[in-house]
Amino acid sequence: MDSRSELARAAAEAAARQSYGKLVAYLAARMRDVAGAEDALADAFAAALERWPKSGVPEKPEAWLLAVARRRDVDAVRRRLTGEAARDHLRLIAEEAEARMTNEDLPDERLRLMFACAHPAIESSVRAPLILQTVLGFDAATIASAFLVSPATMGQRLVRAKNRIREAGIPFRVPERAELGERLDAVLEAIYATFAEGWSDPAGTETRRRNLASEGIWLCRLVASLIPDEPETLGLLALMLFAEARRAARRSPEGDFVPLAEQDSALWDDTLIDEAEAVLRRAAAGRIIGRYQLEAAVQSAHTARRRGGGTDWAAIRQLYDALMAIAGSPVVAINRAVAIAETEGAAEGLAALDAIGADRRIAEYQPYWAARAELSARLGKTADAAEAYDRAIGLERDPALRRYLQTERAKLVRN
Repeated sequence: MDSRSELARAAAEAAARQSYGKLVAYLAARMRDVAGAEDALADAFAAALERWPKSGVPEKPEAWLLAVARRRDVDAVRRRLTGEAARDHLRLIAEEAEARMTNEDLPDERLRLMFACAHPAIESSVRAPLILQTVLGFDAATIASAFLVSPATMGQRLVRAKNRIREAGIPFRVPERAELGERLDAVLEAIYATFAEGWSDPAGTETRRRNLASEGIWLCRLVASLIPDEPETLGLLALMLFAEARRAARRSPEGDFVPLAEQDSALWDDTLIDEAEAVLRRAAAGRIIGRYQLEAAVQSAHTARRRGGGTDWAAIRQLYDALMAIAGSPVVAINRAVAIAETEGAAEGLAALDAIGADRRIAEYQPYWAARAELSARLGKTADAAEAYDRAIGLERDPALRRYLQTERAKLVRN
């Protein structure tokens, strides 16, 4: 690949990272067709990779991509429509396509798209995954992994959901407060999944994930600004701020994974933690306790040791008991089992893991096997621990965390 082609590809990748969601949201809000907007933008990126090496990267890549995508929409309308009404429609969208807007002039329609994807007409289980694909460009396999389903199943659900938006004429707008209901839950779930995907790449070295943690926090701040004093929105914001505050301590200077219990609390960001505590207090003032507030409270309990105290595992166990009553997910159950191990002993913690072992969703979930391995090792069940470590290592994508698991497994042999 020559230097002009490399420059063009780098510029296209940068535009995708920075503006994919904004461009899809802008197009979808006008086309009323999410799949059509994605296809138009995909064609625009393909055209960029073909033309930019010859003509050079345009001064405003996002505006160029938008104009090409809109022309593609014009062509689609021309194929569908005839007559005076079609000519009027074509003229209007052609004029908009030709407009040379700056990046700052491009309105951010992402929140409108997110709430369209969270409409009651969309199957509830696919609302958050749909948001992740349309707003952030995640592929079906990545989304499927986050939601513990197969890629084929997730792909089918996403296609059906996009067709539903078009066929039902779902509006692209932020709903009134009385309409929020479960739509807000799907938006918050997608925001948290966005953050978690970026959180899993702490060094920010993977192009696909870069800045996703910051993007999740930004989106949550936006929702909180539009819907002030909504307890669960504030709870999620606090949860992400607590987690982000520990980013610098999650890796050693050599890039090795550092477990939470071994992290140097002096490396935690006190400003973010203080903000998280304040936001969590605001959420609690609403007197409506939800999942994200409880998860944020768990993180608050973990950060208490920065003041010189120990970790209050009894309080954490109680919080996970409450979480199980509200949202009995496998993830919560695994964390609860770890808290039980810290308060009642490894045998009781392992028994709690055994209780959820029949759930097929955890068969490919690395944290479950890592927790089994650690607790089995504590109990001297070397063979069981080795088998669980092997499962965890095989499922882990993060090289640093994989090395950590391999090191822990190696200790079994020495002991």
